[in-house]
Amino acid sequence: MDRDNYGIQEERDLRVPHSPGLTSPADERSWSALAHLSAYLNIFTGFLGPVAAFVVWLVYRERSSVIAHHAMRAVIYQSVWIGGLFIGWSVTFFLTAFVIGLVFWPVMILLTLGFFAHASYEAYRAYTDVRSYH
Repeated sequence: MDRDNYGIQEERDLRVPHSPGLTSPADERSWSALAHLSAYLNIFTGFLGPVAAFVVWLVYRERSSVIAHHAMRAVIYQSVWIGGLFIGWSVTFFLTAFVIGLVFWPVMILLTLGFFAHASYEAYRAYTDVRSYH
């Protein structure tokens, strides 16, 4: 279908509900940013950040490809980082018993803070991004 020819009716499958414009651009920016900011739930729960982002993806996967894109990025990003931080902190605690682990404490603290800084940056990018993922 030629997108420049506005006189042609778009053909679509009637079995699939089609409701263009379910979410406004402002809502897309807000929910995309919140999916990334769900990383801060990990401070209190340890693991519910990716779960919250996944719930956002489940709710908006059919309504907005922009929100779905950012929510799935947040799920994958947080899951990988939480796994890496868990392994890093486990090794650090184990090696602290042999004193060598004390060297890893500053590194792990910086990596942990880096996780939250990067999640905040991704939320900022999601909120200010003008691209569309349709």
